[in-house]
Amino acid sequence: MLIFHKQITINTVLGRPSYHNITEELKEFTKASKIKNGICVVSVPHTTCSVYFDENMHDINYFGDEYLQVDINNIMDKIAPRCTTENQYNSPGPEHIKFGMSLSDPDYPAEKWTMLNTEAHIRASIFGSASETIIIKDGEMLLGSLGRLYFVDWDQNRERKRKCNIMIMGE
Repeated sequence: MLIFHKQITINTVLGRPSYHNITEELKEFTKASKIKNGICVVSVPHTTCSVYFDENMHDINYFGDEYLQVDINNIMDKIAPRCTTENQYNSPGPEHIKFGMSLSDPDYPAEKWTMLNTEAHIRASIFGSASETIIIKDGEMLLGSLGRLYFVDWDQNRERKRKCNIMIMGE
């Protein structure tokens, strides 16, 4: 059995959930892996992100979001409204704020307001899956003609570099 690892870095946007079609990169990695039959596992190590499988909807808005993604955002806004002030949600509490402020990340200096992303955690929990598994047969991912794999960062508070891990295994 062969195992192939790869990582994608995704630059997210500020002010709205950040959607990214990662299908072409996954197809390229599948081809490069030389694995003919197996699986491709896509996962994200971020608690406010999801990867998901859906249909390409073709139509996009001015931000480049597909109309289905706009519809998803509209529904999520009703279910888990954007966190705009402390105490809007129970989370984050004072202990978590204290912990978050103690972290050091030179790319993302700690600011209390950036921790007001409770809706992003709720949306990722509701929307689900920090991973997807796709079957590979005869060197091709079985996605159907319109199936695409998307990465979404629900955290709207700042731009970031996010990671998406890929493992392809098989023969």
